[in-house]
Amino acid sequence: MKKSLIALAVLAASGAAMAQSSVTLFGVVDATYAYGNGSVANKSQLTNSGYNSSRLGFRGVEDLGGGLSASFWLEAGLNNDNGTGGSTTLNNQTTAPTQGGLVFNRRSTVSLNGGFGEVRLGRDYTPQFWNLTVFDPFGTNGVGTTQTLNSSLGGPTTIRASNAIGYFLPGNLGGFYGQAQYYMGENLSNVANKKDGNGLALRAGWANGPINVALAVSQTKFLNADIKAWNLGGQYDFGMAKVMAHYNSDDIKNGAEGQGWLIGGLIPVGAGEIRLAYSTYEVDVAGPDPRSNKFALGYVHNLSKRTAVYATAAAVKNKNGAAQALNGSVTAAGRNSSGYDFGIRHSF
Repeated sequence: MKKSLIALAVLAASGAAMAQSSVTLFGVVDATYAYGNGSVANKSQLTNSGYNSSRLGFRGVEDLGGGLSASFWLEAGLNNDNGTGGSTTLNNQTTAPTQGGLVFNRRSTVSLNGGFGEVRLGRDYTPQFWNLTVFDPFGTNGVGTTQTLNSSLGGPTTIRASNAIGYFLPGNLGGFYGQAQYYMGENLSNVANKKDGNGLALRAGWANGPINVALAVSQTKFLNADIKAWNLGGQYDFGMAKVMAHYNSDDIKNGAEGQGWLIGGLIPVGAGEIRLAYSTYEVDVAGPDPRSNKFALGYVHNLSKRTAVYATAAAVKNKNGAAQALNGSVTAAGRNSSGYDFGIRHSF
């Protein structure tokens, strides 16, 4: 009897596996030693994600026939320096995030794909974030991360949004690409802030040969303080180097406005790559406008297709009361900060 039950269980599991076209386990483990120097306090730490964000994920696709397919993507952030999981926001608002265990905070989506494109449901990157990370030589990781992200006034949905409904154009449009995303705060209808965390974002771009350019716009609703953002980014590949730049603007209703830009590049050198960028961000307020200017320089050496070592150094200059600091250090308003990190990244 027990053997029969086991056999039936094996057959059931086998049938489920055959119905699924493919399931993939993937991940990145990136360990980083980071040091930050500030006018108030310095910090030394073993951390993670200096080159690529540490993660553990599962993704799969099922062929439904007739050009249709269904897919899922579950991706969890990992703090491999201490063994904890990542954190997430439940409603796109500044409420306390969950943290500690295995949380699929980076992406948790299910999709329907076809000739019409892709409809994607769940937690995902926002369109307004893509230009900041794609057109940043440091990929918004580590001490070299663009100041247009570090100083951003974009709020809880600057990088990701939960409870999102997204649409992506098909990939056969001669280089044109685009997406739309609507995300929800999921508040009760009888509260004053019922629209908090609701938002709409769009991104459109064109990539052909050495050129890639994209524009994104978004609006996230909050009680008396809607946040509007837009950015424009581009890249040109000269072969001997890739040059990239972006501009970003954030506008808080009845509040501050922020804007900044980046210019940088990637230079291949044998089995490695030199990364460099200059970025700046200024906040418009009454009186002198706080501003942070940052220069970053790094090198990545690929030991194999999956393993790389890297080192990055950066310095930020604060003006008019800005107090941006690097790698967890603390600096006084108007004072400077510097930092460096080096580490190893392995992907699977």
